[in-house]
Amino acid sequence: MTIDKKYIDHFINVSSKAALASSYLVGKKDKNAADQAAVDSMRTELNKINMNGKVVIGEGTLDEAPMLYTGELLGNKSGPEFDIAVDPVEGTNFAANNLPGAIAVIAMAEKGNLFNAPETYMDKIATGKIEKGLIDLDYTLKKNIFNLAEFMNKDISAITACILDRPRHKKIIDELKELKVNIKLITDGDVLGALYVSDPKYNVDIFLGVGGGPEGVLAASALDAYNCHFQGRFLFDNNKDIKDAQKMGITDLNKKYELNEIVKGDSIFCATGITSSEVLKGIKIEGENYTSETLVTHKDSGFKKIIKNITTIKE
Repeated sequence: MTIDKKYIDHFINVSSKAALASSYLVGKKDKNAADQAAVDSMRTELNKINMNGKVVIGEGTLDEAPMLYTGELLGNKSGPEFDIAVDPVEGTNFAANNLPGAIAVIAMAEKGNLFNAPETYMDKIATGKIEKGLIDLDYTLKKNIFNLAEFMNKDISAITACILDRPRHKKIIDELKELKVNIKLITDGDVLGALYVSDPKYNVDIFLGVGGGPEGVLAASALDAYNCHFQGRFLFDNNKDIKDAQKMGITDLNKKYELNEIVKGDSIFCATGITSSEVLKGIKIEGENYTSETLVTHKDSGFKKIIKNITTIKE
């Protein structure tokens, strides 16, 4: 079933207002305050929408409120039932230190159609649109790179891989260097990192490595609208995470999830820039107005666009 297009504007408003709220804390060296401002704004705006929304991916649990917690009910309790996934500020360190790449992110789908991801790591891989079976988490890194280069009719030395700059990725980074692949290292923000594969203009051919599971679901929602390839596998290294996953109905802890298992049916994704990046310009305040840029996707209508809005702050 298609989600009514009127919700596109509603959710652009949610992410842009959250980005605005957080923007006042940019460079203030307080990542928690920057995050909380976005959380409070998101909750306020979401509760104005005609819907029965439920957070399936949030920031912690009920006992960690006032974050937007998993299981929280949102909306004015009239209208369709939606699953909602949020990351009010992806890149809190970027916001706190006035660095590029902080974004406010939200995704939604009909009830039961967004994967309820546990708060654990996920091994993930993403590329643009490719043939089925070409790239796979179960293949060696070398095989994936060779297959992608052949498919794109590129030399391996012309392939660019994006990966989080973390000690856990040393082996992968070393192997990419041996293969003479171009490497784009990012310090945070693996929703934005995955989005680089959505458009050739960002010059990233493959995104890979271990990052947050919830962020994997958010990225998948956007990539789905671009017909991109995405796979994820949750990584469990303690009993609490395993028990939490089992409560969510995850029985196969080693399962490899395809894109259509993470996001089912129609969905809307919005990411608004807080600080500027290669993808989105950050919030700019001029007098009583602010300018925002939001990457929006609506799968069923094929809507994929960066929307620039000039809005009165009091609205």
